[in-house]
Amino acid sequence: MGSICLRWPADLACPAVLLQIKNMVKLIHTLADHGDDVNCCAFSFSLLATCSLDKTIRLYSLHDFTELPHSPLKFHTYAVHCCCFSPSGHILASCSTDGTTVLWNTENGQMLAVMEQPSGSPVRVCQFSPDSRCLTSGAADGTVVLWNAQSYKLYRCGSVKDGSLVACAFSPNGSFFVTGSSCGDLTVWDDKMRCLHSEKAHDLGITCCDFSSQPVSDEEQGLQFFRLASCGQDCQVKIWIVSFTHILGFELKYKSTLSGHCAPVLACAFSHDGQMLVSGSVDKSVIVYDTNTENILHTLTQHTRYVTTCAFAPNTLLLATGSMDKTVNIWQFDLETLYQARSTEDQLKQFTEDWSEEDVSTWLCAQDLKDLVGIFKMNNIDGKELLNLTKESLADDLKIDGYSYEKEAIENWISKKKRTSPMTNLVLPSAVLTPNRTLKMAINRWLETHQK
Repeated sequence: MGSICLRWPADLACPAVLLQIKNMVKLIHTLADHGDDVNCCAFSFSLLATCSLDKTIRLYSLHDFTELPHSPLKFHTYAVHCCCFSPSGHILASCSTDGTTVLWNTENGQMLAVMEQPSGSPVRVCQFSPDSRCLTSGAADGTVVLWNAQSYKLYRCGSVKDGSLVACAFSPNGSFFVTGSSCGDLTVWDDKMRCLHSEKAHDLGITCCDFSSQPVSDEEQGLQFFRLASCGQDCQVKIWIVSFTHILGFELKYKSTLSGHCAPVLACAFSHDGQMLVSGSVDKSVIVYDTNTENILHTLTQHTRYVTTCAFAPNTLLLATGSMDKTVNIWQFDLETLYQARSTEDQLKQFTEDWSEEDVSTWLCAQDLKDLVGIFKMNNIDGKELLNLTKESLADDLKIDGYSYEKEAIENWISKKKRTSPMTNLVLPSAVLTPNRTLKMAINRWLETHQK
């Protein structure tokens, strides 16, 4: 049974919203200096850093995207997997398969320190703490090291039970950090390297994680929560709500899964204001989400191979995406257009909230979903309920399968008297097929882009 998205997606919005979203972001520059896959990119307030399988790190000015005179930075003897700036932007860290994490002076390219992973294992990820005092490095053997970023000495060391460490992110207040492993576990550590929590987040392995810098407040309880994004080989981007206090302890709650990619997701990153989340995938696409509505704002398809990294600038609406096609694309967002699109979408949402059950039935018919009218009426779905529908509620409450299939394949499946879902093996209460208009429109957009 085909899937449907019945929250108000951008694909079903009015033409004005679609036009605003289309004009919201544009490609302004492409960097093509690396000789091999681009593995990571990172922004400071004035610079962009990129690193590659070609063993180098390159630095560019954000003023005109020219490469700095002391770039590329060369020391590593194998692929450079990750690079990150200190919060001030004066120091850049890079880590490599050669088992080292190197600190560089960004003003002159001078190497400040070489920190060797105690086990000598390839270092896959590195990250500065928000106060610049510490730096983490995670390795292929599962070890994670907390370094003193001033003295360049090892402070604490720990390890995960299984898998390589491939992702790391500090909470905005610096009181804890999260690591992600190739086995799919999210592990939370405090600033003393004590493990606070660990749980399976992605069945086939985590590839990246990132915190939103903007906290979510609970005024009734007087608490602050942080939004965490993770992505993985299971083709999913997941949103988590994280809280940590010395009185109540640590809590990690799953919030939602963002759809859109059809292949493993290799990178995710929040914008500085926390209003957008971007992800890059093996499907060669970059998807920009609105973090409040979780709708897709834009899908970028300019890369010709896997998208391996994405990063937002801290002080301006610039986005960098890197790929195995050896390029880094720089995108600019139009702030005024973005706000207009959000305002229009908010108005549409408010309008939809006032719908009666009959209005919802009329809308279903207009979307060629008249076979669902009876189910929605039976469950008293009005406008407010419509906006709150999720994939889980469609499957659990309305008994709608929630997956997309080739029409011919699923019709053949049902014709053979198989009344179970091909994905879940659960009994299908109905054999009614519903068209996935959102997916169809996304495919049409992709075809239009690639047939030019």
